[in-house]
Amino acid sequence: MTATPLDRIEYQLIGLAEDGGVGDLLEGLDQKQGRIRLQALISEWLRMENLVVLTGSGTSVSAGGKTMANLETAVFETIQAMSDLPASIAPIIESRQNWVQFADVLGEPIGFESWLSFVANALVVAENVGGPFGSVVWPSTPAPTRVDLRWFVDRLRIAIFAECALSLPDSAPAPPPDKTPPQLAFLSKLVARDSNLGRTHLFTLNYDTLFEQALELLGVQYFDGFTGRAAARFDPSVYGLDIYYPGEVAEGRVRRFDKFLHFYKLHGSIHWFEHGLEMRARHPDLAPYRAYAGMTAAQKATALVPLVQNARSVGILPTANKFVQTLTMPYAHLFRSFQVRLGHPQTFLLVLGYGFGDDHVTQIIENALMNPSLVMLVVEPNPNSQVISRIRRYKDLGKRAFVLCPTEAAFDLQPYSHATFDDFARTVMPDVQWLEDFLRLRRFEKQIASSEPPTTWPDQ
Repeated sequence: MTATPLDRIEYQLIGLAEDGGVGDLLEGLDQKQGRIRLQALISEWLRMENLVVLTGSGTSVSAGGKTMANLETAVFETIQAMSDLPASIAPIIESRQNWVQFADVLGEPIGFESWLSFVANALVVAENVGGPFGSVVWPSTPAPTRVDLRWFVDRLRIAIFAECALSLPDSAPAPPPDKTPPQLAFLSKLVARDSNLGRTHLFTLNYDTLFEQALELLGVQYFDGFTGRAAARFDPSVYGLDIYYPGEVAEGRVRRFDKFLHFYKLHGSIHWFEHGLEMRARHPDLAPYRAYAGMTAAQKATALVPLVQNARSVGILPTANKFVQTLTMPYAHLFRSFQVRLGHPQTFLLVLGYGFGDDHVTQIIENALMNPSLVMLVVEPNPNSQVISRIRRYKDLGKRAFVLCPTEAAFDLQPYSHATFDDFARTVMPDVQWLEDFLRLRRFEKQIASSEPPTTWPDQ
């Protein structure tokens, strides 16, 4: 029986329909039937041997992160408010802003990543006198000097760093299940897969460390390509390792440790830095950055340099130049791992918070669709997104690609409430008992801590 409009499920699952065409697999179903079918399909895909997850900036929005468009706006506003802004840099920013604002007249502008690549590459030209180019022609005057460009690139780097220095709430009491940080809910369900299946491989394009923070809160062990604690060094051989219980603990049988996954940061991280020829990792103290997101542009402009000037991050700036940078370690190995994992048989690729705006990453995904046993599910909160048109084209080619998005009616009623990362992690992805147990333990710990008398120390 077909459900009435008020009873219908708020989601569409666009993919291969029974008639062989592209359609909505949830069409006409009510809330209960739709949820059962949706979660049954996701559960089936999660039981595939090889699970690969790709996440983008959309997975950090609820924690204060920004999409690429919002990041561009915030970074420019901060730099424009700086008292030492060079006169040659201001018109460069204004030209970019005008193009974005009047795109309907001037034509669709290049992406923020591509625009940044021109600035970064112009600095390379200016600082390498022996190169084949002697200068860059700028449309505005005065033309920026090498010192001006260096100032601009440095401010872009630290402004992006500060915007990405996000932290999960940990000081407040453990939240109820419907307010649980989505990273906790998502990761707990990922590692709850049958331990006899292949390990989860989580790839992210984000610079922030929200997933690392969530993994540590949940007690999940992970390999991220670095070895060591005091001065962690990048060593890709760790991705070939696993964690097992010793034989004597498992009654003479070696058994795999359940809470474990492999973690890859394709574009670097705010806690990576270069030390000579090595890539090192050390997590910075994020407490000083918690107030930054709530500042005005003028306040950010004053606080930025003192706050971030000692940050040693070398996470790749979001520029097209990163394609060249990925030819070197550690990025070469990380991207190669992504490509290799997608080529394995019986692979489920889950894509969250990614708008297919990175040509390098998108090309790897499109090549992987040639894998006849690969299934891809893209979670997209906007039913009018170009991502859906892209997935439809994949499907027209006979690929096993699906997109989960809200219906037009649900989106009109509550924009960006369904098929977001938060919604998928908390309500769509099948539940596991482990997360409920963890939250109950956290509440118990908070109760104990609040009931203990304060510790006093004798006077020195």
